[in-house]
Amino acid sequence: MRLEDMILVSVDDHSVEPPDMYKRHLPATYLDKAPRIVRNAQGIDEWVFQGQSTTTPFGMCAVVGWPREERGFNPGTFSEMRPGCFDVHERVRDMNANGVLASMCFPTMAGFNARTFTEAADRDLSFVMLQAYNDWHIDEWCAAYPGRFIPLGIVPMWDVELAVKEVHRMGKKGFRAVSFLEAPHAQGWPSFLSGHWDPMLEAIIEEHMVLCLHIGGAYGLIRLAPEAPVDHQIVLPTQVTMLVAQDLLFGPTFRKYPDLRVALSEGGIGWIPFYLERADRHFRNQSWIGNDFGGKLPSEVLREHALACFITDPVGVRERQHIGIDMLAWECDYPRTDTTWPQSPELLWGELQAAGATEQEIHKITWENALRFFSWDPFSTMPKERSTVGTLRALATDVDTSRKPREEWRRQNEAAGIGVF
Repeated sequence: MRLEDMILVSVDDHSVEPPDMYKRHLPATYLDKAPRIVRNAQGIDEWVFQGQSTTTPFGMCAVVGWPREERGFNPGTFSEMRPGCFDVHERVRDMNANGVLASMCFPTMAGFNARTFTEAADRDLSFVMLQAYNDWHIDEWCAAYPGRFIPLGIVPMWDVELAVKEVHRMGKKGFRAVSFLEAPHAQGWPSFLSGHWDPMLEAIIEEHMVLCLHIGGAYGLIRLAPEAPVDHQIVLPTQVTMLVAQDLLFGPTFRKYPDLRVALSEGGIGWIPFYLERADRHFRNQSWIGNDFGGKLPSEVLREHALACFITDPVGVRERQHIGIDMLAWECDYPRTDTTWPQSPELLWGELQAAGATEQEIHKITWENALRFFSWDPFSTMPKERSTVGTLRALATDVDTSRKPREEWRRQNEAAGIGVF
């Protein structure tokens, strides 16, 4: 097997929503109430909804194509971005240049857990916009290139009954996953252990969808020193994934719902061997607690329920057999600061080869596990023989993958009328 023969499916990328995203997905009476991009007095583009500035699509969220030294939390404008951040046609060209067949894109403006809509005052209006957001994602972003995007939706956290209805609506439209807050109690919501979210989990199971718990929203669970540097905010969120796994595994969730599938999005995998060994040892040693995993070890239960996702993780790849080869999946994280674009195949191939991965193991990690877990088949529209790194890159020989300072992106894009709204 060669690098060019790999098939890559990324289970964690991000869409930077274009300013006109609501134009075709709302009745005319609602258009003037939709989230909109406003350039503020500092010359920064920001989303505004119900009079409040919301999560911006900049900073760490859209830096692909910038030199590493220019990346950060810096705000900016659409014209400073690589167009593939927000233009689906350019996104697919960038995917081709990176040899990536398919991508699952998490929200930016809306937040992983629909935070923009949840925190707004008029929640009736928020629900209208949330549904329109989901419609844009599947009917426009994903539908533009069938077989290239795994549809991922969001639900209203403020009303679990509404969340159930939206899950069923999304299931009928073809969504394969729901993005949700990884540890709800970190932001003052009931925890997964409380049972509050059970009706939503039941709906997700009924629709054969996956619950995706992306890192970042539960950072508040970590109590840091007031002097903690910014590095902590970038390095530590992946460690919260262990806390999430513990809640789901030793709480009632996984034992109560044997058919629930959960993706630990961007949580990394190097921590898993230690955690599984510790969980099993605890289960054996502390029999007085009375835990019952149905005749199984905790490690076996986690492997049945979870997809562990990584961008680059040499230690985890080396320990793949201790983790469970069937629960591993790869991520590109385009267009954020951690992305490996446009050298994802080279970096991933290097890790796999250094770890001595077999051809069968490579296929499982790079695409087979993802397609099985999300019950999704791209090959009905994109034949497998045309889905490899080599064949996709051959379609994108004209794509410029060089890095440019953000000011150069601004000059280039504005001259071409790109990112100017």
